[in-house]
Amino acid sequence: MNRVVLDTNIIVSAFLSPAGKPANILRLVLQKELEIFFNTAILVEYEQVLCRPKFAEQINKQGVERFFEILHEIGENVVTSPSTKVMPDETDRMFYDVAKKADALLIPGNKKHYPNDPVILDPTEFFQKWKKD
Repeated sequence: MNRVVLDTNIIVSAFLSPAGKPANILRLVLQKELEIFFNTAILVEYEQVLCRPKFAEQINKQGVERFFEILHEIGENVVTSPSTKVMPDETDRMFYDVAKKADALLIPGNKKHYPNDPVILDPTEFFQKWKKD
């Protein structure tokens, strides 16, 4: 499956650690090897977190601006209704709902915030699956 939804932790980790697995996943998105899906609430959260003062010296502002430009060009905004699935962390429902609606994999920084579902893969699991497909 080449369709993904990326949890905010993956995006932040990609900016903070350019050699890590989250950055490699983001590179696949930017190279259009993966299709990325989001909704307006996800974009707002990405922006709010990436622009936090604590990241000001670690994350390049122009890089963030370019990321959003590219995201709007290559990504797909999905309109969802809230699911009734029991969520360990309600604030992460938006990612789960977009993934389900888009028939995409959800790649979180921490799987414990989500229900047990085969479409939810941490970065290591994602790359294991990616190599097989």
